[in-house]
Amino acid sequence: MIALVTDSNSQIPPSLVARYGITVVPLPVRIDGVDYLEGVDIDADDFYRRFESGTPLVATAQPSPGQFAAVYDRLVAEGAEAILSVHIGSVLSGTINSARLAVAATGLTVPVRIVDTGTASFAITLCAWAAAEALADGGDIEDAARAAEETAATVGNVFVVRALDQARRGGRLAAGETAPDPAAIPVLSMDGGAMHVVGQAADLTEVADLMAAHVRAAGCDLRVGIGVADAAVTPMWDELERRLAGAPEVREVVRYRVGPSVGVHTGPGTVGAMYAPAW
Repeated sequence: MIALVTDSNSQIPPSLVARYGITVVPLPVRIDGVDYLEGVDIDADDFYRRFESGTPLVATAQPSPGQFAAVYDRLVAEGAEAILSVHIGSVLSGTINSARLAVAATGLTVPVRIVDTGTASFAITLCAWAAAEALADGGDIEDAARAAEETAATVGNVFVVRALDQARRGGRLAAGETAPDPAAIPVLSMDGGAMHVVGQAADLTEVADLMAAHVRAAGCDLRVGIGVADAAVTPMWDELERRLAGAPEVREVVRYRVGPSVGVHTGPGTVGAMYAPAW
């Protein structure tokens, strides 16, 4: 058995965790001085409730080597003959380094293949999803790792974020990228580490139309994740799914929540879609 591991920054939905038996290592999140584990001690709803009385002070960190060691040891005890660990990019987080330190410190008796996706958020899930399908098709650990690595290079995204000023302060909005009409909702895409405006909408119906068109223009045989932050924007799940599920370019659509380790950069009101061709 080859065990598949990822981290909670992937925002991987429970449906895919259950389908492929994926193990998720939670990222630590500090909110107003209190430490939590993402997806264990705090979920998306708990996180966005903190914004109702102001903007909380939030910081994230990588899982410790000890967290990884405990996960790897447990998987070996459960019968894993090899472990494929697919994670947030090393330029964005120290998560990969913690995984490597855990392998070096524990002296595991099975091989552990660590994949640095170079990506974040649901893009990691798309990489892990491709790896899981490669394993399901009978591939070995290197086949699965290659599927994850190749998928990382093909991921696209489109989103709206209400906390646009927060994103700009965090250095994530490209210089000069502002909506000419201050009343419009900018539809954005992240490319090269910066946000770019790809269109403007007057309301959420137009947002959904623009986002779905952007996804469909990306190619064919796409796997798509639709992510929403807080409860106020959950209707966008239905709006986007109606436009994408069954579209000739789309193989499958899943829903996910934008949790604390991503929401710290974008805030409430965020809706996104990430996609990649099926491997």
